[in-house]
Amino acid sequence: MKKLSFALFALAPLSVFAANSDYNVSSYYTSGMKAPNTHYIGEAWLNAVIHDDNDLGYNITKATFKANSTLDWHKHSSAQVLIIVDGQGYYQERGKDAVILKEGDIIKCPEDTEHWHSSTKDSDVTYLALYGAENPTTWTEVLTQEYYDSVADKLKNH
Repeated sequence: MKKLSFALFALAPLSVFAANSDYNVSSYYTSGMKAPNTHYIGEAWLNAVIHDDNDLGYNITKATFKANSTLDWHKHSSAQVLIIVDGQGYYQERGKDAVILKEGDIIKCPEDTEHWHSSTKDSDVTYLALYGAENPTTWTEVLTQEYYDSVADKLKNH
């Protein structure tokens, strides 16, 4: 009886793994791939958690930007939601002041609104980006290191 109990106890976890093999499970904890240095300054990692899923109609991408890294100005053909899951970042829409976003913050950017987002000078940032699946990003203008630095200095003093 002890051997049977041990065998059942030892083999039970294997049945869980076998049952899970019928599902497509991904994790946002995965770092993803280092992004090529196009349309941003610094170092970025991207994990396409859900991408081009016809049933959903939207994408979820996890992005991690090392400190002192930023995207260029861009816009999306759908609204975009950023959920900050770790660190701190900057966010700015064209014609408005930049703000600091912190872990737990959620911000919605309306469709076709030019904006940029980034890590802060001193902190990495990781966020989940939710956005429409069709023509997700249009790059509009290079964001220079000088502009990024000026935003960082301004927000540091507030």
